[in-house]
Amino acid sequence: MRREDIASRHGTVLDAIGREITAGVLAAGDVLTLEGIQGRFGVSRTVARETMRILESMGLVSSRRRVGITVRESTSWNVFDPRVIWWRLEGSGRDAQLRSLTELRIAVEPLAAGAAARNAEQRDRVRIVELGAEMRRLGEAGRLDEFLDVDIAFHTLLLEAGGNEMFRALADVVAVVLEGRTQLGLMPHHPVPEALDTHERVAAAVAAGRERDAEDAMRQLLGEVRDAMVALWGRE
Repeated sequence: MRREDIASRHGTVLDAIGREITAGVLAAGDVLTLEGIQGRFGVSRTVARETMRILESMGLVSSRRRVGITVRESTSWNVFDPRVIWWRLEGSGRDAQLRSLTELRIAVEPLAAGAAARNAEQRDRVRIVELGAEMRRLGEAGRLDEFLDVDIAFHTLLLEAGGNEMFRALADVVAVVLEGRTQLGLMPHHPVPEALDTHERVAAAVAAGRERDAEDAMRQLLGEVRDAMVALWGRE
C-alpha cells in the first residue's frame, strides 16, 4: 500500500473512533482490539496500532497487557488537543464544548492582549492594525472563508506577541474554535459591525501600547461572542 493510502486510512480510522469516544458511543470501560479495528475498517495492523497510539497520547484510551485497549473517562482526555476539541464540536455535546472554550477565551485573551500591548515588537504592532483593517474589509464583503483566515491570524498574533509561552500554547485551541464556529454555521454571513469595531479597537490599543485599553476591548469583544452564543442556544 502506498504511503499516502496509509495516511488516508489512518486519518479515517482515527476520526471515526475519536468521534465515537467523545460522543459517548464508545463509553468509558469499553474494550477495543487491534483485530476488531482491522476487521471493521479493513486496515492493516500497522494502521490500527498507530491509531491506538495516537488516541492513547490524547488520553482517550489506555493499553494494558492482557486487558486490551480500554476507553478512558472524559476526565483523562487531553481537552486542549485540537482534534479532541473538533470531535466534541461535531458531536451532541457541541454547546457545552463551545461554552467551555468561550469561558477559556474570556479568561485568557484579554490578558494576552494586554501583554501584547506591553511587550510586542514594533512589526507586530503594525501587523495587528493591518489585520484588523483586513477583517473589516472581508467581513463587510461577506467573504467568510478569507475572513476566518485573517481572524485566526489576528488572535494568534495577540497570543504570541506578549511573550507568554502559556498563552502562545493556546493558539491552536483558539484557531480550532474560530474554525469550528464558521464551519458549523454559527457565524453570520456578515460579521456584526460592533465586532469589527471592537477588533480594530483592540488593534489600535496594542499598537499604541495601551495595556488596559487593549485588555478592556478584548474583554468586550469576547463578551459579545458569549452573548451571541447564548442567543444561538436560546439560553438566558
